[in-house]
Amino acid sequence: MPDASTEATTSPYFRLEHEMLRDQLARFIDEEVKPYGDKWEEKGMVPRDVLKKMGANGFLGIHYPEEYGGSDLDAIATAVYAEELGKSTYGGFAITPLVHTDMSSVHILNAGNDEQKQRFLPEVVAGTKIGAIGLTEPRAGSDLKGIGTRAKKVDGGWIINGSKIFITNGIYGDFVCALVKTGDREEKPTRAATMFIVEKGFEGFSVAQKLHKQGWRCSDTAELVFEDCFVPDANVLGEVGRGFYAAMQNLQNERIVIGAMAMGEAQAAIDITLEWVKQRQAFGGVLWDKQTIRQRLAMQQAKVEAGRQLVYHAAWKVSQGIDAVKDVSMLKALCGELVNEVLYDCVQFHGGSGYIEETPINRMFRDVRVQSIGGGATEVMLEEVAKRM
Repeated sequence: MPDASTEATTSPYFRLEHEMLRDQLARFIDEEVKPYGDKWEEKGMVPRDVLKKMGANGFLGIHYPEEYGGSDLDAIATAVYAEELGKSTYGGFAITPLVHTDMSSVHILNAGNDEQKQRFLPEVVAGTKIGAIGLTEPRAGSDLKGIGTRAKKVDGGWIINGSKIFITNGIYGDFVCALVKTGDREEKPTRAATMFIVEKGFEGFSVAQKLHKQGWRCSDTAELVFEDCFVPDANVLGEVGRGFYAAMQNLQNERIVIGAMAMGEAQAAIDITLEWVKQRQAFGGVLWDKQTIRQRLAMQQAKVEAGRQLVYHAAWKVSQGIDAVKDVSMLKALCGELVNEVLYDCVQFHGGSGYIEETPINRMFRDVRVQSIGGGATEVMLEEVAKRM
């Protein structure tokens, strides 16, 4: 990865290393993703070789320390990374490495002991071990205090019973960082959960089913089941009883990358639609000649630029150690709704072509619907903002 620099860039938030990262990712996506994305959609998975190539190019270790093979860059670099993945136009591809780097393995970086970091992080950065995050359950989504999967302490470890659902990388991943109840102190449910590293091959840990989704079709999404699954003490992640706090801490990072990804998708959709309306003939001219279409696209471009700047500002605050909970909640709500609004217009301007599954704009329309749900529903995010108003 590039060295730090203070040379002039396109934004006051960026250094030269951020611009170089953007360029390198864009080239990688053009060469290694876009030509093959349709096949991945049909197969319902992103090949592991692609993730290993991302690791070899330094893309899976952007904010990980150099001692584990990473580049030790900041939250702004992470936002650039997520935005460029969103521009690939394949949401299922984009979310696959993002879950691995910024929603799952990051828990090992933040809360793992030295042995766990040495055991997992070099392979995480190299793309030879892929992680998933196990928070959501059939009866607990945005409200993590409602999880029911439970662990009981036994000699040398813990026995886990329960299930997790909507788990990206759950089928082809190598481990899942799972939030599990470990106590009965219901008066303080936030103190009754612990994070565990559950590895593929552990007895009693299985994939119940592969879930078929409206969008993100090339990402593997699973329901995971724990049936008397033994997890050794060596795989307890962080302090017992502090798992809820660990999950909430990283949700800020998770929401920044989801917002950045959404703005990358929105920008790509505008670019594709702009090219379409400038060549599509209708009523004696091209669609771009119609004032309504020009102005609606211009307004959407303005909104997307505003959303991007909010993402960058929140990432900058995080990189400076400034509390950004309000900013992150705002951007998650705004960007998740905005990308859906943008794709609605883009499909409309494509006319019948936008309704055909084989077109990129139709695929993106399906993919972005989850952006206002995953990582914290819009309504939950707005409540977080309201608390701080």
